[in-house]
Amino acid sequence: MLGPVRAWRGEEALHTGSPQQRGLLAALLLRGHRTATAAELLEDLWGDDPPHQALAALRTYASRLRKAFGPDGDILVSESGGYALHLREAWFDLDTVDGLVADSGRARAAGDPVRALARLDEALALWDGEPLAGLTGPFAEMHRSRLEEWRLQLTESRVELRMELGRHAEVVSELTALTAQQPLRERLRELLMLALYRSGRQAEALAVYADTRRLLADELGVDPGPALADLQQRILQADTRLEITSATEPATPGREPEPVRPAQLPADVLDFTGRGDLVGEMTESLLAEGRPAPVVLALTGLGGVGKTTLALHVAHAVGDHFPDGLLYADLRGAGPDPVDPAAVLGDLLPALGVHPAYVPATVAARSALYRSLLDRKRILVVLDDARDAGQVRPLLPGAPGSAAIVTGRARLSGISGAHQIDVPVMDREEGLRLFTRIVGEERVADEPDEALEVVEACGGLPLAVRTAGVRLAARPSWPVETLAAKLANEHRRLDELRAGDLVVRSAFELGYGRLAPEQARAFRLLGIASGPDISFHAAAALLGSGPDGDDLAGAERLLESLVDSSLLDSPEPHRYRLHDLVRLYARTRAEADEPLEERQAAASRLLGFQLCTATVAQLRLRPRDGCARYLASGWGFGLSFEDRREALEWLFAEAGNVLAAVEDVMAGPQEVSRGDLRRAVDTLWAISDVLEDGEFTDRHAAAVGSVATAAKERGVNLVEARARYLLARGHEIAGRTERAAVEAARAEKCATSVQDLFALGHTLRLMGSLARRDHNRDRAGKFLGRAADAFRHDENRMGEAVTLASVSRLLLAGGTVDRAVEEARRSVALLRELGDTPELGSALNTLGLALERAGDAEPAFRALSEARTLFRVWRQPLREGLALFRMTRIRLAQKRPADAADLAEQALGTLTGGDRRRADVLALLGRALDGMGETRRARAAWQQALSLYGSEDDPEAKVVRLFLDARTAFSTPGQ
Repeated sequence: MLGPVRAWRGEEALHTGSPQQRGLLAALLLRGHRTATAAELLEDLWGDDPPHQALAALRTYASRLRKAFGPDGDILVSESGGYALHLREAWFDLDTVDGLVADSGRARAAGDPVRALARLDEALALWDGEPLAGLTGPFAEMHRSRLEEWRLQLTESRVELRMELGRHAEVVSELTALTAQQPLRERLRELLMLALYRSGRQAEALAVYADTRRLLADELGVDPGPALADLQQRILQADTRLEITSATEPATPGREPEPVRPAQLPADVLDFTGRGDLVGEMTESLLAEGRPAPVVLALTGLGGVGKTTLALHVAHAVGDHFPDGLLYADLRGAGPDPVDPAAVLGDLLPALGVHPAYVPATVAARSALYRSLLDRKRILVVLDDARDAGQVRPLLPGAPGSAAIVTGRARLSGISGAHQIDVPVMDREEGLRLFTRIVGEERVADEPDEALEVVEACGGLPLAVRTAGVRLAARPSWPVETLAAKLANEHRRLDELRAGDLVVRSAFELGYGRLAPEQARAFRLLGIASGPDISFHAAAALLGSGPDGDDLAGAERLLESLVDSSLLDSPEPHRYRLHDLVRLYARTRAEADEPLEERQAAASRLLGFQLCTATVAQLRLRPRDGCARYLASGWGFGLSFEDRREALEWLFAEAGNVLAAVEDVMAGPQEVSRGDLRRAVDTLWAISDVLEDGEFTDRHAAAVGSVATAAKERGVNLVEARARYLLARGHEIAGRTERAAVEAARAEKCATSVQDLFALGHTLRLMGSLARRDHNRDRAGKFLGRAADAFRHDENRMGEAVTLASVSRLLLAGGTVDRAVEEARRSVALLRELGDTPELGSALNTLGLALERAGDAEPAFRALSEARTLFRVWRQPLREGLALFRMTRIRLAQKRPADAADLAEQALGTLTGGDRRRADVLALLGRALDGMGETRRARAAWQQALSLYGSEDDPEAKVVRLFLDARTAFSTPGQ
């Protein structure tokens, strides 16, 4: 790779084909063993504008490479829609250079510059001209630049080692040539000046500075940097510290006097945005006086969340308060080769004035010397990307005055006295500000909604927002809408979040690569669950743990270890959450590394757990109902609940996750089994109480619809019957009576075919209610009679009692008030025996209506008030609002307008549903206000009611208009 891309088997050169074909080989080699998707490889070879037949060409190149490898063709494998190289025993020049450079660093840290220089000579000898020579494409260009920069850095290190060994005159010619090739590289100029000075050529060294100063002014309009300027002054002053002639014979032994103040921090990010609270918290801690120990701030968080950016920003901001220096070390803890603390100290000690020849050999001795040098000084140390506490401890200051900021993905709880700071993702406003600073205010102002869509697709992860912004900024012809559309596709989102060396996926790959096999499996399976978060017990079921204490303890340790790695978040005890982008990455890993059967089994286990728990909740909510006996058995185990309140809280808190479990099974990559279809529909039935709340109505309907469609295709009539009934019920609650009637008819047909009396009874009762609303009382009576028969045959007392309430409503519609009251009382009496359920609330509501029609106002009001209380407990705002509406009507008829107005306003605050219902309440409110003499407010209520009725021909609208016209005609200007 360090020259033309070539391959051999033994001494035999292999034909690697055209430049594009060699480009494919290079792209795979530079990824090691990692699979590259076809989309990634297309972008590597052709950028954002691949030719029409690019995918076919890619496959052709892969096939030709396999043929070129001959007997070893199987090292190029197809995986997960992409390709990977399994190199086994292959020799790779970049790996060799990595090893030689690391060996050189260890030798230098151990005080053996001769061996260190020999290893660098070997490494640089492997370059054979321009890296990746002859290859085109953005990927090759990026890595070519990186490899050229690496060669320059190694060359500089080799020159430094030669000078440490006293070979100053020898390097002058090499440095002269290098500075001619890289005239703006100040480090090379600095080394040339030092080599000339130590060779007795002071005037020439100063001439290099003058030449550099002129060149920088002409080319860039800037002055030389501090290091070069400081060296010029020291040469002018004939500083004796410049006279070192050998690493083994320093001019001043041990610690040099008055070393240059170290200022090693990388540059601050110019577009740093937000994080005000964290910046303030960190600044206050670092500048606090009188601390008995050095301040240590440990920043942890998800890869890409901006820990390093935050640490450097704060370090620069407080830098003046640490006059003795700013130290920095990249510990590379997230990668496969974290830096050894001894090597880090081998770099830090010379920065503090210790000559390399006098750096101790062991990490303990180096750490002791390091702490001694920091004693009684104010130095800030930034240790970036730490792997664990063991890597960090030798690098921390030991006395007050100095401070350290440590960043890492894993929680560094082993650092005594450290102030732990979890760095969260950005909120929406912060993310939008960062995106705006990168792409420009004008583009965001032109498409604000699309810009917000981009930020939301990034989930507030700063790396993702920055990547998206940089990509868009590099494409001035793109509207923001184009990028938003690309990121809207979840399956492609991670592939789209890449720009140059900014690759969001890579941030997650580093953390994933450090996981043990058991952790990696848990991470992959957690990605299958698409709910907003997941409870501990649900996660344990997903992973295959049972209710046994040891099983659960093991699952908890596994989940908490993922939290410690920052791949998983725990927003509260026993709840876990994956960041949206991390979930997408986990899902791609699951698709690549988990067998299809195991993914489907995990989703099925989670659904089974939710069904078990929902069934237990129903047993608490309706202990004497017997509904649970109609539901399928779940998987493994479910939660238990102390009382009805706890069960109801679980139902509404977990409804989104339960629906997600159904959605995940139904959207799985293979056909849903009959068992899972049954579990899916019964789970949706068990949580159907949430339909009345309104928040989950649409998702519930969509999930039920997918189950109904799949059941019809598979001919599973029982499942289809229950799904169609639930669809009909959802339409009925939303006021879509015609669509409800259609689905109910389909449900009745399916339930009859399999004699599912449970679904049949509920469906017939609903069909009777719908027929009554359609003023077809005969048809309604037949449906309700059949429903009662089905419930009686099935010994379903709850169903019988609810049907009696429906019969009461039918009798009331026909004017048979006394019988309506009688049937309603029977319904209420039966339901009281079954507990305080919403069905009892509905029966009380019916009784209130019947008593109101019978002229018994106060008993009617009491029944409605009790119904309203039950509806509130069961979180059914629509029914609560309707009960309040009827209570308002009674108080108005009793000439109690103030009470009526209060009840009407409560109804408006509670009522959900269509405009028609609110209009009816506003009409009553207007009458109540009018009765209180508040004519102006009454007119306002009636005018609002008219605007909601919509049609002027509506009978209720005509009545309201009469009231409004009458009060307008008689109102005075002062009213």
